[in-house]
Amino acid sequence: MKLAGKVAIVSGSGRGIGRAIALKLASEGAAVVVNDLDPEPAEAVVAEITAKGGRAFACSGSVTDPDFPRRFVDTAIERFGGLDIIVNNAGYTWDNVIQKMTDEQWYAIIDVHLTAPFRILRAAADYFRDQAKKEAAEGKEVFRKVVNISSIAGIGGNAGQVNYSAAKAGVIGLTKALSREWGRYKVDVNCVAFGLIRTRLTEAPAGSDATIDVEGRKIKVGVNPDLLKTMEATIPLGRAGTPEEAADAVYLLCTPESNYVSGQVVLVSGGFTM
Repeated sequence: MKLAGKVAIVSGSGRGIGRAIALKLASEGAAVVVNDLDPEPAEAVVAEITAKGGRAFACSGSVTDPDFPRRFVDTAIERFGGLDIIVNNAGYTWDNVIQKMTDEQWYAIIDVHLTAPFRILRAAADYFRDQAKKEAAEGKEVFRKVVNISSIAGIGGNAGQVNYSAAKAGVIGLTKALSREWGRYKVDVNCVAFGLIRTRLTEAPAGSDATIDVEGRKIKVGVNPDLLKTMEATIPLGRAGTPEEAADAVYLLCTPESNYVSGQVVLVSGGFTM
């Protein structure tokens, strides 16, 4: 229970990797504010956590809504009395080659992967600063954690994903800049860059036209199974990662053992690099 007494907010935590992160942090003692675009998945994760004796509360809504970040941060403070961990995880892909990519596709992906984390972190800035000053005056050294989610596409790029690659590269820049700004407040700001992780965004039956609904947009998901096998063959560990393995990496950067780690990008890719 290394996170006992801590309070975390995890965006996009009703499904997939985000759900696994929320469950992992809660299993280690953190109270978790669960977010999803839709209320039902968020409430389901809250029910999972509370059924095991943990503490959780749902804060549904789109992370791209300008009013959401303040509500997200305030929910943690009002419901659980503080905020110690921020995980910016929400996102999806909307791919196309550049000559066919619309402005809507570009801005949608930039907004969810880069603008939303910026706004959430900005909303937490006053609380983190005020708490740090109070703790310093009392002679205490209390560390807080930010873990931003990037991708190997943000490091090496990926064909058909100029929007996603640009957004995830921006997340790395955001992480490194903020680690310099918030170091004096004892906030560790780090980033994990995922490789191939098996989620509903990568897995779909052969020949299917599986889609997800994102605020009225029908977004095609899934990687062709044959292509998926080819991709896995390039991974030194021989397979894609699981959401639970992805969550474990995020958890490592939330533990006290990572208190002197900040401004770093950790590849979680089974040994695959760009």
